[in-house]
Amino acid sequence: MSGFVEKPEPIEVPGLVHLHTGKVRDLYQNEAGDLVMVASDRMSAYDWVLPTEIPDKGRVLTQLSLWWFDQLRDLAKNHVISAEVPEGAPADWAGRTLVCKSLKMVPVECVARGYLTGSGLAEYQESRTVCGLALPEGLVDGSELPAPIFTPATKAEVGEHDENVSYEEVARQVGAETAAQLRQATLAVYSRARDIARDRGIILADTKFEFGFDADTLVLADEVLTPDSSRFWPADQWQPGRAQPSYDKQFVRDWLTSPESGWDRKSEQPPPALPEEVVAATRQKYVEAYERLTGTSWS
Repeated sequence: MSGFVEKPEPIEVPGLVHLHTGKVRDLYQNEAGDLVMVASDRMSAYDWVLPTEIPDKGRVLTQLSLWWFDQLRDLAKNHVISAEVPEGAPADWAGRTLVCKSLKMVPVECVARGYLTGSGLAEYQESRTVCGLALPEGLVDGSELPAPIFTPATKAEVGEHDENVSYEEVARQVGAETAAQLRQATLAVYSRARDIARDRGIILADTKFEFGFDADTLVLADEVLTPDSSRFWPADQWQPGRAQPSYDKQFVRDWLTSPESGWDRKSEQPPPALPEEVVAATRQKYVEAYERLTGTSWS
């Protein structure tokens, strides 16, 4: 079992039709046909959406995405129309809402990796490949790759795993031309973001993007380069050969798998509520990532 421990009821807003409740975002459509994305403070881990929220998380994700869209606007068109809260929506939607173009989404998680870790490391240790791409001998957890690689994955439903797939499988599913566009755009955006982050003392180890089409134009969508969709490491603590400190939900993962939580992730039991200290530490990591990347204080 996996999914929501407690699935929230959609909020009813005049003029909006609720489309979907995701792990973090609630999606609506307005009367003009635009998509309204609202980033909640929900936290997911190990394929569960947890019963405990992280205060300000949704706002950090939204504001950081807006900052990155601005940094990348000459490289990739994006789907944002405005950040205005629809009339009649709850006051809590302020700062966490994006009104976006409705796109024909490509059903592929476009992952770029510049460093070896996570599921890529697990595959490398077995076969010296990641998504079928051969890599040199001698790499360890945290090693920088000779060049960034495009390692796509299937997009899973809530409670299910994304699965890494080969580039050839993506080309088979969406066509060779679209696959080539996805790879080129993913690596170009990753490389730009990696350099920006590096200038701010942060390593962008890997990240995932989602793209859709507006007529014939490929458009960057959803969230971009947040601690939910990326691995950010403090550059001054980078040490290949071990797990790296990171700006993400690692505090949550570590606590859930600790004896203190009392939870067996292999069981069918939902995970327990998070303690206050784990919530506070996780919130601080998200805020610190925002502040270090944007150079502005969170308020």
